[in-house]
Amino acid sequence: MNFQKKYIPLLLGLAIALGVFIGGKLNFTDTSDRLFTTNSKKDKLNRLIDYIDYEYVDDINTDSIVDVTVNGILDNLDPHSTYIPKSELQRVTENMKGDFVGIGVSFYTYNDTITVIRAIEGGPSEKAGIKGGDRIITANGDSIFGRTWSNDDIIKKLKGEKNTKINLKVFRKGENKLLDFTIKRTDIPIKSVDAAYMLTENLGYIKINRFAESTYKEFKNALDQLQDEGATKLALDLRDNPGGFLGIAEQIADEFLEDDKLILFTKNKSGKIEKSYATRRGDFEEGEVFILIDENSASASEIVAGALQDNDKGTIVGRRSYGKGLVQREMALGDGSAVRLTVSRYYTPTGRSIQRPYSNGNNNAYYNDYYKRLRSGEFENQESIEIADSLKFTTPNGKIVYGGGGIIPDIFVPLDTSAQNETLNYIKRRGYISNFVFEELDKDRSIYDNVNVSDFIDNFIVSDDVVVKFQDYLNLKERTRITFVAYYDQMKALIKAELANQLYGSNASEQIINKYDNMIEEVILLSTSEVEFDN
Repeated sequence: MNFQKKYIPLLLGLAIALGVFIGGKLNFTDTSDRLFTTNSKKDKLNRLIDYIDYEYVDDINTDSIVDVTVNGILDNLDPHSTYIPKSELQRVTENMKGDFVGIGVSFYTYNDTITVIRAIEGGPSEKAGIKGGDRIITANGDSIFGRTWSNDDIIKKLKGEKNTKINLKVFRKGENKLLDFTIKRTDIPIKSVDAAYMLTENLGYIKINRFAESTYKEFKNALDQLQDEGATKLALDLRDNPGGFLGIAEQIADEFLEDDKLILFTKNKSGKIEKSYATRRGDFEEGEVFILIDENSASASEIVAGALQDNDKGTIVGRRSYGKGLVQREMALGDGSAVRLTVSRYYTPTGRSIQRPYSNGNNNAYYNDYYKRLRSGEFENQESIEIADSLKFTTPNGKIVYGGGGIIPDIFVPLDTSAQNETLNYIKRRGYISNFVFEELDKDRSIYDNVNVSDFIDNFIVSDDVVVKFQDYLNLKERTRITFVAYYDQMKALIKAELANQLYGSNASEQIINKYDNMIEEVILLSTSEVEFDN
């Protein structure tokens, strides 16, 4: 009896330890025959990381090793399964949510100082009196100027919890002392509708830059406004739109399609098919629609274009789209990071997969497809598009469409690949125009105090002297000799558009730049004439 009493605590301890071990291995979806087995693949990774953690000769940040490992695994799946580190997740989430909590200014660091480009219309900074050209010197007593402050550091300082207040000291030209502002942080929209205005008396125009949570609401407000202004036709510009949420694309396509029309269907690993149909809520089912796409229109953009094309609704204008037909789902990894894993493929109503071919892994050939298309002449001549007859599909009205790598437009508009246009694109990408315009504005913003947006768009003229001044500015920055003699008009348009952007916002800027856009011209021509085309 004494022997039994002596070992009872030991036996209980062993039983508890065994229970903890089994509980750690237990997966409640496992069958009983797997209860005492291990996952050798997971164990191998865990063991390797432990060896590095405890035995490797040098101190190593194993968090970075895990990140590399995750990326390496995803690289061997498909080109669109991606890892989002903890440090990036908030920014990515805000971008797709469509808003963030902040003070509502666009800015850039000019001479090591935070300089306001514009206070966002209706935002807390505008209401408080912050203006373009203001320099933010301190935030809650902390100096936030100088080379040690990165843009990320500045953004973190200006952001914060909703309804919290931040005290700013601001330098403004013409004032003999710093100005004090107290601003309450609030939700600041990240616009996904860049522009909405009337191109002609009955043709409206909407440009969408991505498909975020807020995009449908923005789009619907813009569409309602244009219909109130007389729009019976619509140009929906999805150029350079990389996509976003599948459900938002479905909602937008629904606005144009009659009840019960198939928008798309998805198929997952097990072969399960889910179909999405148009509902009764569409407000533009009777209107004529033109979808503008190019080689950078992807994912959700292609869903909208494919749904309309396959239902014989409207006209697709532009160049062959990117070719992304995979659907991702974001999944948390438990440490503040996440993975967007491809979980299904989507198909247009006729059954097309528009995903372009890829081998397992994010190989360079997939991402360099743009240059392959460029070299083939596809951007300049529709006849150069590679089409596989085996991927031919037919719409209800008998139109021939193709799968296998993007949406091929009904009306082709070539890309301007001239040396002149390449020079202009290079200048835009480098940000020289926006920096030059800011500096010119900063000399005397009062010139524009009484100029409303309509007067600016219709009547403001950029002088030859300003173009020459920008030419000198550019040559100083690039240490080269570029002249604009052959394309003064284009440079004037770009400078005027950037002026409009910094003074009034993207809607005004798009109206100016679109006057010189070949694809917009084509859409206006199509909307005013009865054009038939073959496929």
